[in-house]
Amino acid sequence: MGGLDDCASPPLKRLKRMPSSSEIHIEGTSSTSPARESGTAISMARAHLTVDGRGDGNEDLNVGPTRLIRRSELVRVIIQALQSLGYKKTASLLETESGIPLQSQLVTNFRQQILDGQWDDAIASIQLLLQDPQSCNLAAALILQQKFLEHLKRHETMDALRTLRLEISPLKVEEERLHELATCLICPSRIDSLLSGGKKKNAGVNSRESLLQELQQLFLPSIMIPERRLENLIEQALIVQKKTCIYHNSVDQPLSLFSDHKCGKDQIPSQTLQVLEAHDNEVWFLQFSHDGKYLASASKDCTAIIWEVVPEGLVKLKHTLAGHANAVSFIAWSPDDSLILTCVNNQEVVKLWDVASGECKHTFDKASSSTDFTVCAAWFPDGKRFICSGSDKCIYTWDIEGKELDVWKGVRVPRINDLIITAADGNQMICICEKDIRIFNLDTKAERIINEDQSITSLSVSKDGRHLLVNLVNQEILLRDLSDDGKLLSKYVGHRQTRYVIRSCFGGFNQTFIVSGSEDSQVYIWHRGNGELLEVLPGHSGTVNCVSWNPADPYMFASASDDHTIRIWGIAKRAHKKKVESTSNGISHLDNGGPLHCDCFGQV
Repeated sequence: MGGLDDCASPPLKRLKRMPSSSEIHIEGTSSTSPARESGTAISMARAHLTVDGRGDGNEDLNVGPTRLIRRSELVRVIIQALQSLGYKKTASLLETESGIPLQSQLVTNFRQQILDGQWDDAIASIQLLLQDPQSCNLAAALILQQKFLEHLKRHETMDALRTLRLEISPLKVEEERLHELATCLICPSRIDSLLSGGKKKNAGVNSRESLLQELQQLFLPSIMIPERRLENLIEQALIVQKKTCIYHNSVDQPLSLFSDHKCGKDQIPSQTLQVLEAHDNEVWFLQFSHDGKYLASASKDCTAIIWEVVPEGLVKLKHTLAGHANAVSFIAWSPDDSLILTCVNNQEVVKLWDVASGECKHTFDKASSSTDFTVCAAWFPDGKRFICSGSDKCIYTWDIEGKELDVWKGVRVPRINDLIITAADGNQMICICEKDIRIFNLDTKAERIINEDQSITSLSVSKDGRHLLVNLVNQEILLRDLSDDGKLLSKYVGHRQTRYVIRSCFGGFNQTFIVSGSEDSQVYIWHRGNGELLEVLPGHSGTVNCVSWNPADPYMFASASDDHTIRIWGIAKRAHKKKVESTSNGISHLDNGGPLHCDCFGQV
C-alpha cells in the first residue's frame, strides 16, 4: 500500500473550506450584492437558532416561586425529557400547544445529518451553527474523523485515504492525532478504540450518538440542550439536599421528588448497644478491620483482643492476644485483614498475629535488631511489608518473615508519634512529630512539612487519601486537604484535650462525620462539612482515648476508655430491636440504657 501522496485516484469531494459570509448564497434572493445578501442570510439563519419561546405573548417570561426559571427554558427541557422517556407524541403536542420548539430546525437537521452519516451536509451546517472559527474547525475535524474511521470499518480503504489526505490533513489538526489516524490504515485493530473517542465499539448509530455528544460541547447550551438536562438538574438538586442534610447517614435510603429530603438524629449511632468488659485495665487503642468484620482493641493490661462483628451491629470475642510484658498501645491491620500488628509501650517490641487462629507468627524486638523501635506501625499496600517508627528517631521497614529491609536514620528524622502510609503504590508516609505533619516520599526520601501551632497527638486519613485529620493539645481537631498543599478546611471544637493522647476518625456514610474521644469521658460527633457539633454522648466514666467507625456499617462505631471498657454504639432502632440477652465473652447488653455487668468470661 502506498503512502498518502501516492493516491492516484482523483479526489472525491475535497473538504469544503468553511465559507466566509461573502460566499454564502441563499436561493430566492437578489444577486446584485452577493456579499451583503449572504451575510444577511447567515444572520437570518442564526436568528432562528435561539428559541424565543414566548408562546402567544400572554404568559410570564419567568416562572417559579421566586421567578428564577425562564418559562421557555423550562418548557424546552420538559420536551427533551418527554422525548428521552419515549413520550414523543406528548412532546410534539407540548411543542404545538406552547409554541416553543425544543430546538431550531437547523439544529434538528444537523443532528439528523450526523446520525444518518451525511458528513458533507453536516459540515456545511456548522458554519450556521458555530460562530467561532476555531470551534468550526474542531467540529469539522471530529466529523471527518468519524467519516474516516467508518470507511475503514467498512474496508473502504481508498475512500479513507482520500478523506485523510484531502479533507482532514488541510484542517491542520494536531500532528500526533493525524499520525494516530494514519496507523489505522495498517493496524485496523485500533479503529474501534478511536471511534468516537473509544466510547463505543461499533461504527453504527451508537458511535454517531457519541460523536453528537462530543460535538455538543462546542455549542451554546441554548442552541443545543445538553442530553438529559432535566434529569441532571433534578439529580443535582437531590445531591445538594443530601449534602446539606447534616444527619444524612444512609446507604440506600430512596429520595423522593415529592418532598425535600431531611434526616433526623436517629440516623446517627448515639445509643450504647454493648459494653465490652474483657480488658482488666485502661483501653488505649481500637480499630475496625478494613472490611468491617472485626474490631481489635489494645489495653494497658498487656493484651490485645480481636472481636468479631455479628449481625445487628454487635460483637463477640474471637481471640485474646496475650504474650506482651507491657501495655499494648497500638494496632495495625494488614490490607487484607488476615494479619495484625501490636506495638507495646516502653518495651520496644512489635508482634505479628494471625487473625484466623490468634497465633503469634513473629516477634520483632531488640533480639532481632541492633536498635530498638516501636511507637507505631503501618502496612504497605502489598501486605508483605510494614514500617515502624522508632524511639531512637529511626524508621524501619520489615517484611512479615522478620527480615529488616531498610532503615532510615539521621538527624533529620525526628521522633514520630503516629504514622500512616498512603497512595496506592505505598511510596508516601505521613507522620506527626511534635508540632509538625511530615509527608515523606519513601522512594526519594524527600519530605514536605506542614507546621501547626500546637503539639499534635494523633492523625487519621480519609478513605480517598485526600484529607487529613489531626488532634491538637489545645482542644482543636483540624481537617486539612493534602491535595491542596495541606490547606486548612475546617476546625472541630468542644471536646476536652489537654494532657492525654486523644484520637479521632472519619465515619458514617461517605465519611460525613467526625468522631472523637475526650478527657471529659464523653464522645463527640461533628458534621464534617460545616463543623457543627451534632452529638455529645455520655456513658464512659473515664477519659475516652480512641474511637473507630466501622467502614462497612455507617450505623456502628466503638469507643475505648480509661474506665476499662469498650462501648459499641448504634442507632436507636437497633438498640430497641432486642431485649436483654445474656451472653459470655465479656459482653454486656443494655436494658433501657442501663448496663448488665458481667465478669470477663462467665455468665451474667
